[in-house]
Amino acid sequence: MNDPTTGTTQGPRHRSLTRRRFWQFGTAAAVTVGAGTLMRGQFAGAADAAAASTAQDYFDRAAERCGDNPILTDLVAALASGFTVPRPTAPEPLKIFDDVAVVSVGWVSATAILTSDGIILIDALTSPTDAQQTLVPGLKALGADPATIKYVVVTHGHGDHFGGAQYLADTYGARVMMAPADWDTLAASKPANAPTRDIDITDGQELTLGDTTITLHYTPGHTPGSVSPIFPVHWQGTAHTAMLWGGTGLPTATADKQTYLSSAQSFSSRMKRAAVDVELSNHAFCDHGLERLEELRGAPDSADNPFVVGTSDTQLFMKVMKDMVNGRILLDQESTGTATTAMALAAATPRAASCGC
Repeated sequence: MNDPTTGTTQGPRHRSLTRRRFWQFGTAAAVTVGAGTLMRGQFAGAADAAAASTAQDYFDRAAERCGDNPILTDLVAALASGFTVPRPTAPEPLKIFDDVAVVSVGWVSATAILTSDGIILIDALTSPTDAQQTLVPGLKALGADPATIKYVVVTHGHGDHFGGAQYLADTYGARVMMAPADWDTLAASKPANAPTRDIDITDGQELTLGDTTITLHYTPGHTPGSVSPIFPVHWQGTAHTAMLWGGTGLPTATADKQTYLSSAQSFSSRMKRAAVDVELSNHAFCDHGLERLEELRGAPDSADNPFVVGTSDTQLFMKVMKDMVNGRILLDQESTGTATTAMALAAATPRAASCGC
């Protein structure tokens, strides 16, 4: 997401939510999206089988899939037309897995993958100041040495993700990685704090550091060069596989939304093949991530990690995303059709002569 110019301050909602509760389906969810309010209805009990023909059909189906799941309702809200990016209170840094740490300024986060030979950092916060005053001390507080950052993987070319990358390159010698399309965009637009072009990410690239290999997949749509990683994580010694969707906010152009949808479809297939059972986001307000951080902080020895949601429910997350994107594409088309009809009617309606008053 781009750096918001407006927003509201909201701290994490400290609800006690376990993995089991996250993925229980209960009473109907009512979520305002696009052209109307989402209510469970025509898709009840048949979310996958029913054909959707209008934007509202897709929004209804997304709501049916969500139930009362706050992870999914947060996703629906973030993909809704007119969504305003909030400015939540920044959480304290936290190791969310044995080998993964999150350092956040509230509305955007950096994810550090801790390997046997240093750190792979996913995104770098919004600025050199964030990197120096938030990211570096945050890693140190968790016992991770920022001097061992070997790679900064920038998920896409927006300033809230690349802002601290050049500071880390200059200070610690970290290599900065981004997809060629977004390197090209930065070269043309020359935004503040843009890193010097370094390593081009290739689609499906495997990046190995020490005992850890992560896979970087092209998922364009949010930007032309958005990238989403899949990587191994461990919780209390048990192995899991995580995904992090690289760019959540929907673009304005319908064609770019269609690209986003295609990326979601291909990435969900890759997730399935990799048996992904952990869902993460670089914008933790999009997936109830801030609340899950606080739940984990309150019960660090729990066998239940709230970011481990299971393979079927990471797929459910992507299904809700695809429903919302399909709905937004149809909403664009419906809006265009309405505008065209109105223009045609206006052109065909006789007009009174001007009276000069």
